[in-house]
This record gives sequence, C-alpha cells and structure tokens, in this order.
Amino acid sequence: MNIKTFKQGLRLPTRKTATEGKPVETIPAPKQVVIPINQHFGAPNRVLVAVGDHVKRGQKIADAVKPGSLGAPVHASVAGIVRKTEQHLQSNNTDGLCVYIEADAERALTDTAFMPPLDAFACSKDEAVARVRDAGIVGMGGAGFPTHVKLSPPPGKHIDTIIANGAECEPYLTIDEASMVEKTSLLIKGIAIVMRITGVQNAVVGMEDNKASLVPALEQEIRSAGLEGKVSIGLCRTRYPQGGEKLLISALTGRETPSGGLPMDAGCIVSNVGTFIAIAEAFDMGKPLVDRDLTVSGSACKTPKNIRAPIGAMLTDLPQCFMDVDYENLHKILFGGPMMGTSVPTLEIPIQKNTSGVILMTREETASYAEGVCIRCGRCIRRCSCRLSPVLMNIALNTGDLDEAVRAGLMDCIECGACAYICPARIKLTQRFRVGKQLLRAKRQAESAAR
Repeated sequence: MNIKTFKQGLRLPTRKTATEGKPVETIPAPKQVVIPINQHFGAPNRVLVAVGDHVKRGQKIADAVKPGSLGAPVHASVAGIVRKTEQHLQSNNTDGLCVYIEADAERALTDTAFMPPLDAFACSKDEAVARVRDAGIVGMGGAGFPTHVKLSPPPGKHIDTIIANGAECEPYLTIDEASMVEKTSLLIKGIAIVMRITGVQNAVVGMEDNKASLVPALEQEIRSAGLEGKVSIGLCRTRYPQGGEKLLISALTGRETPSGGLPMDAGCIVSNVGTFIAIAEAFDMGKPLVDRDLTVSGSACKTPKNIRAPIGAMLTDLPQCFMDVDYENLHKILFGGPMMGTSVPTLEIPIQKNTSGVILMTREETASYAEGVCIRCGRCIRRCSCRLSPVLMNIALNTGDLDEAVRAGLMDCIECGACAYICPARIKLTQRFRVGKQLLRAKRQAESAAR
C-alpha cells in the first residue's frame, strides 16, 4: 500500500507502548458525575433540569438557548438525582456551569432514556441529521464542533470525500486505535451513514502506518458492508501532526485547504473515528453521546490503560485498579496529548466529550527552560506543517502589530506546537500565538462594537 504524507512536520517519540494493544475497559459508575453544559464549539446551552429532579441515563439535561443556533445538547451520563448546578473548573482551565448528578447506586447505567433505534438508510436526510444533533454528537478529536452542522454544508460547497481520521499522531494516545480494533463494524457503518446523509460516494479511513496491522480487519468489514470501491484505507507516514485535518486532506487527496478555509472548501468532511462510531450507536441503539473512550497514561500513572467512562466522571472517583496515581512523582497533568493538550492544576476535572486522554507526567518526562533570544535560524519555518513563518509572527506579536501577525499567518496556525518543540531558544511560540489570537478577537469585537 502506498504510504502518503504531508510536507515538513516532526518525527516524535510515540511513547504509546504502555497502552498499545490494550482493550478498552469499562469503569464502574462513579458515585457522582459533574457534567459541563457546554462541551461544544458554538452557542451556549441552558440547563433543562432542576435540583432534586431524577434523571435517566441518556436524558437531555441541557440544550441551546436559541433553537436552531450552532450547538449540541448534553445528556445525563448516569441515572440519579440532580444535586446542584454550579460553576466548576473544566479541562480548558476556565470555570463553566455544570450539572451535578448523584448516581443511583443500583441503576446508574441501566435506567436509560435512549431514543428509539432509527434506520439511517430508510429515513429522510432531515430525520438523519436531526438524530445526529439529538444525540449530542460533536467532534471527538478535540475541537468539539457539532457534527450535524458538518453533515449539512451550505449551498455551493461541493463535498466529494469523507475522511475518517484515525491518525492519532499525538504521543501516548492509543484510544483511536483501540476503538478501531473493538468497534470496526460500527466505524464502517458510521461512515456508510454519513455517506448516505451527504450523498458522497467516496470515503477514506486515514491512519498512520504504525497502525498498518489494522488494515486487514478494516478491509474485511468494508467488504462485508458491500462498500468495496467506495470506502478505502489511506496509510500515512507516522509523522506529527499527521492528524491535523488539513494535513490529512493534503496527504490523502493532494488538495490544499485555502487560507482561512475549512475542509469543506477542499471538498472534504473530516471527523474523528470515534465520531463515526458514536453516529452508528445513535442510530442502532438510540444512544446519545454519554460515554467517552480515552487513554490514561504517563509515567506517574501506575495503571496505564484505555478506559470507557461516563461523561462527567472525575479520575479521582475511579477505583484504584482503574486509576492508580503515583502522587509523589506526579509533576504535570495533561488533558489531551503532550503537544496540543492542556495542562491543568488538578485531577478534580470532569471528563468531557472531547477528552481523548489524560497524561500524568513525572518531572523526568517534562522540562522547563528559560527563553533565549531568537537567532533567526529558521528551524520553525522548516518544520511548520502549515508552511507559515512562526518567527515573523512572533516578531509582529512582540511589537504589538496584530495586522502584521495576521499577514504572516497567525489565523492559519493550528497550534500544533512543532515550532516551539524545535526552537533552540526555547521560545514559547505556540503559547504566544494562542494569546495573539485572543487579542485579535478582542480587537475585532471592539471595532465591531464601535461601528
């Protein structure tokens, strides 16, 4: 099979051996879940339940303030009693409104309010898109973009390729690989459902060549589903950040997403493999997105593994056999991967729809350096997967010239961290670009308000 890739990027130590090949273990229901009501990109939700209400697993507990706005509903992940709604620290290091549910000790996972199954190949397109929205499905690779919006591109956007993103290029993380092994049929069915909704006749499962052992099982399932010639496997070189959707599009189709554009501008819809699996479950079982599969790893984790947990569960509530932490040597906690994940101050943070992993790192796995002076070596330019000029963006931001930073490519930066990783001066480039984007948004909002 031809191995494809994109230009530039990094070759990183994968550090996946601790959980590679391990099955996904379902944890027991925790005594309490803390469910953020906003776990998506878009308009905010409002709480639909009151303190003292008994809710069932799969019952909708939050939805959009304005009907039809960009968003996705949130559901109870366990059956139990709503104890309170208040602010709680989330994995993005901001406080957000959460619903606290005390789980029913006996029926936490069995007392359900799932939707009735729906035949995705017999219902109308509108009914199918509504089912994806009602299930609260969002992108599970990290961004949390509502999936039903992706499946309804605006007029004039011609989509001819569906890409299931199984690259999983971040070190440590192996949950996508485990999901593809255990839920191969659901993955292919989810792809078939999306093809039916969008009318697209070509789909690709994209993954790095360190997962080549999965190809025979995927091809067998494609043949069993009668999708030969329509769904193919695209192996890409193991290279960071191969899982970035624009880079995966480039590797698999040879197309370049235009500056400031989205995958649909390159004729593609890209979603994480977990999202396709969730879509299949929403139709076959009527199951909303109430569980999250994730990798728990790092040298400060004595029991690295892939787990399935109710959304809103906190790692501190898990039994020791599922989460045994070496607190004496724990130095850093990451939600997500080590390159693009977020460092958080505590484990008292709930698992969300887009939590792909939690990495518990010792001091030996982390490093902190004082920033030096940029020597204009150009390494950041040579390694930037988006072919931007990080050095010029940094100079512009240091002088407060946001417009020049935009011209140098600020808004096209995917914040992969490759430039900061390779910088010999240890300049925290990615962090500066994130702050620069926030400053730019604030400036544009102020200008809009003034007009």
